[in-house]
Amino acid sequence: MFYEKSEDNKVKCGLCARNCIIPEKGTGFCRVRKNIDGKLYSLVYDKVESTTPNPIEKKPCYNFAPGSWTFSICTPGCNWRCKYCCNWIISQESEIEGRKIAPEEIVQLAKNSGCQGISYTFTEPTIFYELSYDTAKLAHEEGLYNTWVTNGYTNPEPIKKISRYLDAATVDFKGSGDEKFLQEFSAVPSPEPIYKALKEYKKQGVHLEITDLIVPQVGDSMERVKELVGWIKENLGDETPIHFLRFFPTYKVRDLPETPLKTLEKAYDIAKAKGMKYVYLGNVSERNNTYCPNCNKLLIKRQWMETIEYKIRDGKCPYCGEEINIGGEKWIPPRLKQ
Repeated sequence: MFYEKSEDNKVKCGLCARNCIIPEKGTGFCRVRKNIDGKLYSLVYDKVESTTPNPIEKKPCYNFAPGSWTFSICTPGCNWRCKYCCNWIISQESEIEGRKIAPEEIVQLAKNSGCQGISYTFTEPTIFYELSYDTAKLAHEEGLYNTWVTNGYTNPEPIKKISRYLDAATVDFKGSGDEKFLQEFSAVPSPEPIYKALKEYKKQGVHLEITDLIVPQVGDSMERVKELVGWIKENLGDETPIHFLRFFPTYKVRDLPETPLKTLEKAYDIAKAKGMKYVYLGNVSERNNTYCPNCNKLLIKRQWMETIEYKIRDGKCPYCGEEINIGGEKWIPPRLKQ
């Protein structure tokens, strides 16, 4: 999907913001979309690398269907080259491997595992778009939700097409979207396509949550945090959840320390001071509860990445009646609604 034939049997891929011009028998930057006789084919449509049930909080997605479980899937490949990738064995491998699983089977596996939804995650769902699209459509028919965990480097038209079946998206910023950081550590020319994608998700009514990986020494500028938070507030709204994530040394970046908790807390405080209503520290055990932005009462209590208390009723704070940005309430487990 999303390509056009060019000169000399080349094709132009319009799926992600790289807009690769791919010669005959060549592949795009992602390595998994190939030009065969002037047609662009997905090499990973039936190459599922991982299938596992997860709490939705692990995506992280805190304000959508809290307490639910989501069936997480991925294929090999990625349209970024993050030197610190925690799933690099899957995302950066040159050999395309994986188990042949059709969309119908994925949906059935999700239902059999007791999950309320499916998340397209671990690598980059953009590059396995066709599998994601076909599966998401079937999942909706079976009453399951769909979420993407994405770097946001998707063109607007593909976002527009899949959004009718996409309930939520977690968009992952790295180093607060600093251009030099992305160029050096992720081989990404510019963060601008991410902002364009976010506006399209918002326009299409997809529930959005933002993460920001704070990388010590090279991607931890608090000025950049301020700029990113300011953009989110202005363009997506102050109700957009933001998660600041701790970096752990891995893959090609092992000489940097893990992010100090104090650094994450600084980013948290900046976002709160700018008026953001739902701010979290995503992969540490502190500051991960949800409070009413009006009366500050505890509404969702979490233990690590598990929701253990849920007090919101019909999308409102039970104490003061404030509207709370909660999506997917119909998928919240009954045990939490009692």
